[in-house]
Amino acid sequence: MIAAHSAHAPFLAGLLLGASLIIAIGAQNAFVLRQGLLQSHRFPVALFCALSDALLIVAGVGGLGAAVGQHPRLLMVVACAGALVLAWYGVKAIRRAFHPEVLAADTHSDTGSMWKVLAACAGFTWLNPHVYLDTVLLIGSLAAPWPAPWPRAFFGIGAATASFIWFFGLAYGARLLAPLFRKPMAWRVLDVLIALVMWSIAGKLLLSFLLH
Repeated sequence: MIAAHSAHAPFLAGLLLGASLIIAIGAQNAFVLRQGLLQSHRFPVALFCALSDALLIVAGVGGLGAAVGQHPRLLMVVACAGALVLAWYGVKAIRRAFHPEVLAADTHSDTGSMWKVLAACAGFTWLNPHVYLDTVLLIGSLAAPWPAPWPRAFFGIGAATASFIWFFGLAYGARLLAPLFRKPMAWRVLDVLIALVMWSIAGKLLLSFLLH
């Protein structure tokens, strides 16, 4: 049996990374927010987005992570590249903090049928190239340093859990969150926090290799 404390670290690391990557202004989040404001097909939309992320995370953690983990030198290169990407995400978050946007949703459009809504959601999800960078490549490469199978699996579960929490929280809490996140200051604070988390993870990742 796996000790409970052995699961905490990789799960929390995956949870924080997943949350940092997913909480940002984008077409998919704006779409989920809109459906939440309209209270239209909130459950299937949130479930579709969360399951899509989970499938991509499994592909990254189980495929790319395992392949890279068999090659220590390649692992170091990929991990360092992942740390640089995280650092760049942090820079982008800080830049957004200095030029905050406002996340708004059009509440006057036709809600449409469930399948029409899900088709649009699929477009925002699967046709976005950043989703593959974030889940399959970035999360997959950062999962590789965790030993297989369980610590690495818990890392992936943590990242997927962040997606479920975010999408369902956004869909069902939209009416509470919308007034707050129409204010640029709310996004400024959030982006600063995202940048700090990104840089923290990148720094720890690089430090772990420098010490070995």
